Amino acid sequence: MTSSADEIILHNYPQSPVAEKARIAFGIKAVVWRDVEIPRIVPKPFLTQLTGGYRRTPVAQIGADIYCDSQCIIHELERRFPSPTFYPTKDVGLAWALSRWTDGELFSQAVQVVLGSNMEELPADFAEDRGRLYMGPNWAEELKQANANLPHLVAQIRTSFDWLNEQVSDGRKFLFGDKPAAIDAQIYHVVWFLRGRCVQGPILLSEFPALERWENNVGALGHGTSTPMSPQDAIKRAGECEPINVEGFDDSDPQGLKLGMQVEISPDVDGGEQPVTGTLVAASSKVVTIHRHDDEVGNLHIHFPRAGYKVSVI
Repeated sequence: MTSSADEIILHNYPQSPVAEKARIAFGIKAVVWRDVEIPRIVPKPFLTQLTGGYRRTPVAQIGADIYCDSQCIIHELERRFPSPTFYPTKDVGLAWALSRWTDGELFSQAVQVVLGSNMEELPADFAEDRGRLYMGPNWAEELKQANANLPHLVAQIRTSFDWLNEQVSDGRKFLFGDKPAAIDAQIYHVVWFLRGRCVQGPILLSEFPALERWENNVGALGHGTSTPMSPQDAIKRAGECEPINVEGFDDSDPQGLKLGMQVEISPDVDGGEQPVTGTLVAASSKVVTIHRHDDEVGNLHIHFPRAGYKVSVI
């Protein structure tokens, strides 16, 4: 039986495509988890109290350990639940390299198509929030450009879908074979996003029958087993626990990161986000972990992926 300190809590909201990636990952592992629904746009006071200011979705919590970004969530799920594995073939490194494309260029294409095609219908506060987050300080002009360049953007993502359709055209159930892998969740969330949030999405996807068959197979994995949890109870849970011990620094770290350094961490794109500050307790080529103390919650460890995030020594 899982103790309350080991219970997986996901801070997310139903419409979030990146949260859908994590939820499908839960489905692959068939895990039991608690579902904390957070606001779609800032402010997100309960979430940022736990993260120290990080506002992106999703965030996973296990006791007093906070895992920011789906990369960290997938890493930790594989560590805690090694079977069934997220890596049923020997292509672990290739899968992670491919995931940087799915989380980067492919997702960016989908965001531009969805926001560009819905520009006139987006609520002003949502448009400003997501525009600034994904398109930078000149988001309003970038959004207009996405709308004007929509045929070109659709052509670009159509090529990507053609590649993926070819990958599964031999009848395989999942991208690497008959067993689901993390990369299935990491690509599925883009398809799910485009289908559900773009009027022309279903028409576009209908061009790729093998991809749609794969999409149905991944969707059928489900989300594991979840029960609701309030954000207040999630904060209470963190306050009842102490973070797990993590240690280790890469001797070849290009920034020379060492135990006890004061750092700030933020996504390495200009999304107008607040950096998270804390004391370094571990850093590798994959993950960096900081300690911070909240007067109400107590001690917390905040885990970030190294890829896609900037670590600055204060």
